[in-house]
Amino acid sequence: MAVALAVAASLLPFFYHLLVLSASGWLYAGAAYIAYNTSGSLVPGKINVHLVPHSHDDVGWLKTIDQYYVGSNNSIQGACIQNVLDSVVEALLADKNRKFIYVEMAFFHRWWRQQSDTTKKAVRGLVSSGQLEFINGGWCMHDEAAVHYIDMIDQTTLGHQFLKQEFGQVPRIAWQIDPFGHSAVQAYLLGAEVGFDALYFSRIDYQDRQKRKDTKSLEVVWRGSKTLGSSVDIFTGIFPKDYEPPPGGFYFEVNDESPVIQDDPLLFDYNVQERVDDFVAAALSQANITRTNHIMFTMGTDFKYQYATSWFRQMDKFIHYVNKDARINVLYSTPSIYTDAKHAANEAWPLKLDDFFPYADRANAYWTGYFTSRPALKAYIRILSSYYLAARQLEFLKRGSYGHTTNSLAEALAIAQHHDAITGTEKQHVADDYAKRLAIGYTEAAKLVESTLTSLTESHSNSGHDGDDALAAKFEQCPLLNISYCPASESEIKDGRSLVVLVYNSLGWRREDIIRIPVISDAILVTDHEGKIIKSQLLPINNASLSLRKTYVQAYVGSSPSVTPKYWLAFPVTVESLGFSTYFIRSAETRGTHAFMSIVDSSQGMKNSTKEIEQGNLKLQFNHDGKLSFYFNKKSLVKTSIEQTYSYYVGNNGSDIDPQASGAYVFRPNGKFPIESDKVPLTIIEGPLLHEVHQQINSWIHQITRLYKTNEHVEVEFIIGPIPTNDGIGKEVVTQFTTTMDTRKTFYSDSNGRDFIKRIRDHRSDWNLQVNQPVAGNYYPINLGMFIEDDKTELSVLVDRAVGGTSLVDGQVELMLHRRLLHDDSRGVAENLDEKICIDTKCEGLIIQGKLYFRVDPLGEGAQWRRSTGQKIYSPLLIAFSEEHGGNWSNSHATTFSMMDHSYSLPDNVALITLQEVQDGNVLVRFAHMYEVGEGKNLSEMAYVDLKKMFPGKKILKIVEMNLSANQERQQMEKKKLKWQVESSPSAETVVRGGLVDPTELVIELGPMEIRTFVLNFNNTYSHLPHR
Repeated sequence: MAVALAVAASLLPFFYHLLVLSASGWLYAGAAYIAYNTSGSLVPGKINVHLVPHSHDDVGWLKTIDQYYVGSNNSIQGACIQNVLDSVVEALLADKNRKFIYVEMAFFHRWWRQQSDTTKKAVRGLVSSGQLEFINGGWCMHDEAAVHYIDMIDQTTLGHQFLKQEFGQVPRIAWQIDPFGHSAVQAYLLGAEVGFDALYFSRIDYQDRQKRKDTKSLEVVWRGSKTLGSSVDIFTGIFPKDYEPPPGGFYFEVNDESPVIQDDPLLFDYNVQERVDDFVAAALSQANITRTNHIMFTMGTDFKYQYATSWFRQMDKFIHYVNKDARINVLYSTPSIYTDAKHAANEAWPLKLDDFFPYADRANAYWTGYFTSRPALKAYIRILSSYYLAARQLEFLKRGSYGHTTNSLAEALAIAQHHDAITGTEKQHVADDYAKRLAIGYTEAAKLVESTLTSLTESHSNSGHDGDDALAAKFEQCPLLNISYCPASESEIKDGRSLVVLVYNSLGWRREDIIRIPVISDAILVTDHEGKIIKSQLLPINNASLSLRKTYVQAYVGSSPSVTPKYWLAFPVTVESLGFSTYFIRSAETRGTHAFMSIVDSSQGMKNSTKEIEQGNLKLQFNHDGKLSFYFNKKSLVKTSIEQTYSYYVGNNGSDIDPQASGAYVFRPNGKFPIESDKVPLTIIEGPLLHEVHQQINSWIHQITRLYKTNEHVEVEFIIGPIPTNDGIGKEVVTQFTTTMDTRKTFYSDSNGRDFIKRIRDHRSDWNLQVNQPVAGNYYPINLGMFIEDDKTELSVLVDRAVGGTSLVDGQVELMLHRRLLHDDSRGVAENLDEKICIDTKCEGLIIQGKLYFRVDPLGEGAQWRRSTGQKIYSPLLIAFSEEHGGNWSNSHATTFSMMDHSYSLPDNVALITLQEVQDGNVLVRFAHMYEVGEGKNLSEMAYVDLKKMFPGKKILKIVEMNLSANQERQQMEKKKLKWQVESSPSAETVVRGGLVDPTELVIELGPMEIRTFVLNFNNTYSHLPHR
C-alpha cells in the first residue's frame, strides 16, 4: 500500500503538467504534424554523414531467386523483393529528398516488367532526379574468387544493357559489399575499365581491417594491374565493420529491436536527445578512423526495406534533429555523392596493390573452402560459359533469323555468378535451382546451335531442292559426353550409314586437337571431308568410367542407357578459326582400314620395377608403387623428378575450444592424411595418338594420366567419390604435385583467369600476418592455374574449373578437388556441405570427374603454354552429330567453314571473348590481349587485329569503341573518369595501350592485358558463305 501511494505521489507533477498544457491549448498543438527537414546538403568544416539506404538482395542463397522475389518459402527466411521495391518506390515518392540505391538487376528486371505504365513513369522520374540510383548494375553481385573474368563481364553487361535501354542510365559505382574477398580483376577490369569511379565493399581479413582502422587507410586507391598501372586506378572504400548500419542501434525494419526516435512529448519514452547523442557518437567514432570530413552510414542489410517507411521515418527524424543539434551534418546520400565529396577533398590516398585474398573474419575462420565447394556445379557453370561464348558466335552467323536464342542461357549464367551461387555456399535446393536454370538455358541454346549448323552446312547450290533428305539433316549434341554418354555415337553403323561429326572451333586461331567419342564397335574408320582415312585409335573404357556413366545417366536422364559403349574412339581434327570441319565415322570393310586397337598392358608382376610411357616429346616414369616419379621433355630437355599424390584433410567438427567447424565457406582442417594406394596394378594403354595410364588410387579415387602425340603436356583425369563418411569424419580431398624445386615459399595464382599474382607463404604485403591457420590461410582461388619456379625450371598446373590451391611446401603445388563435410560452419546457410545424388530413394555421396593439366618448362618459358592451353581448356571444341545415308553428304553439304579469311587468324596473344549480335542489328565484339608485360617472349608486345580479314566480304559501316560493359563510348568514359592522388607510387611506369581505330584501315591495336570492346555496324548484305 505504501509503495502504491509513493508511485501515485510521484505522478502528481506529471498530471499537473498535463493540466497546464491542456489549459493553455498546447496539448493538442504538441501532437500536431511535424514537418521534418530532410533537405540536408554538404556543409564544409563539419563531419558530413552520408546516409545510404540500401537492401542487399541475394539472387538465391537460403531460398531460390524466385522464392525471394515473390516472398514464398518464408519458413526458411522472411524475405520478399516485391515488397522491397514496391514500398521503396512509395516511400521515395512521399519525400523528394529521400534516396535509395539498388543493385541486383535480376530482381529489378522481374519487378519492372510487371509494372504499369503509370508506375514506370513515376520510377523513371525517381531515377532521373537521382532519388533512385542504380549501383553496380550487374544482373547480380558476382563472386570474385570462383568466377571467370569473361563471366564477370557478361553478367555485368547484361545488367548494364537493361539499364541503358530502359533508363538511359550508366552506373558509376561498383558495390561489392558481400563477396568473401576481393580480386585484382574486380578492381581494374570490372571497376576502372567499366568506367566506375569507385568501388565499395566490406569483407577483408580481420587483421588487415584492424591495421587499416589504426592507420586511417580503410579508403585507398587500388591499382589492380601491374601491367596497366595507374591507368586503372580506382578509389576503393572498405567499410569499418560490415555493410550494415553503424553500432549503436540503427536498424529499423518493422520487427527490429533498435530504439526509434520518440519525439512526441505527450507520449512516454521521449528520447530525441538520447538518440541524437547515440548518432553523433557513432559518427565521431567512424570519423576517427576515416580521412576527410565525410563518412558513410550504410543504412540497410540483407532483404531490408520490406516496409520502407519504417526506415525512412527514422532517417527523416535523424536528419532533422541531428542537424538541429548542429554538432555534425547528416544528409540522404548515395555512393556517387559520397565519392564526389571524397574526390573534391583533394586528398592523397594510400596505394593498394595485388588483392584482398584470402579472407578471414576471425582467427580460425578462413573463407577458403568455398574456392572448391560444390565442384560439380562449378564445372557445369564453366562448361556452359564456354558454350555460351560459342553459341553467341553461331547466333551472330544466323543474323536475321528468328526462333531460338541464347537469352535464357545468358540469364541463367548471369545468376550463377552470384556470390552465393558459383561459390557453393547456398542451400542444396537452391543449388538444384541454379542447375535447373542452366539446363533450361542450355536446351534452348542447343536448339539455336543445331539449327544454325544445319543452315551453315546447307549447300547453296542445292538449297532450293525439296525432298532431298540430305538437306534436311539435323544435328544433335551430347551434353553428357564427358561421362561417355552420347546416344548419337553409340548406335550401330551399318547399311551404308555414316556418323557425321561436325567440329566447331570458337577460338580465333586454327586448332589441331584430338577428340574422343564413345562407340560400340571396333570395325570402324574415320575419314575427313575429302574422303581420306584419318588415323584413329580405340581405347577401352574403364570400369570406373562406365560405373559413373550408368549412375549419372540414370540420375540425369531418368532411365538407364540402352547400350553400353566399349571404346573411346580418338582421332585428330583440324579446324579453322571461327569455323568447322566435318568428319565421318564409317564401318570398315577390311581389317587394315580399322581404327587402331590400343595395346593394353597391366603392370601386374612389376614389383620393385618402374614403368615408362613415351608419346611425342614427353616421357613419364611411374615407380614400383604406381606413382608418377619422373618427367622428361625431349624437346626442351627438361628432366625432373615429380610425384603426384592424394591426401585428405579432416574437416574440423567444431568441438574444440574454438567451435569453428569446416563448412561450405570456411576451411578449417584438423589434420592431414595421405591416401595410400590400394596397390591395384597400373593399366597401360598405348597407341599411335595417345597413351593412357589407368590407376585405382583407392576404392573411391580413380585416375587416368594421358599423353597426346600432339601435345607437350600431361592430362590427368580424375574420378573422386563418393567420399566416405561412415567413420563420422568429413573430408576435403587434395592432390599434390611434388618436385625438388627450391621455390623459396613463393608461388603464383591467377586472378579470375587473367593476371597472375605472386603469393608468399605465411605472408601478406599489407600487414605483418599473425599465422593462426597455416594451411587454410595460405589457400588462394584458382580459375586458370598456378605455377611455381626456381632458378632453372617452372611447374605449371592448369584446371578445368574453379578450385582452391596453395604451395605449403617448397617445390609443391596442392589443389583441393572435392569436399564432403558433416558440420555447418555457422555462416548462415545452416546446412552441411554433404552433396548427394539420388536415384529413386537411394542416395549416395557426389562423385565428380575433372581434369588437370601440367607441364614443366625452362624458367621463363611456361607462359605461352599456360595462356594458349588455358584458352583451349576454357573453349573446348563444340561437337555435333548427324547421319549420312548413301555417302553423298559432301556433295550436298558444306563440310568446312571459317568466318574469317582463309589465310588469317588472330595473333597468338589475342583472344576473341565476345562476338554477339545486340540491339538494332549491331554487333558487339571484345578482344583480349592475353599476356602481361614481360610475361611471354615476343608475346607481351602490341598485337594487331585486322577486322577486314576477320570479316571478309562484309562491309563495316561504323565502328565505335565502348567501355567494357558497352554502355558508353570509351572516349566519353575517359573524359568523365575521376583522377585520384596517391601518397606514394612505385617507380615510373610505361603503360602501353592501343590507339584509336582508323575507320578505313580497321586495324585494332591491343597492348598487354588490354581488353577492348567495340560495336560494329555492318551493311545489310551481310552473308556467310561456307568454304567447301
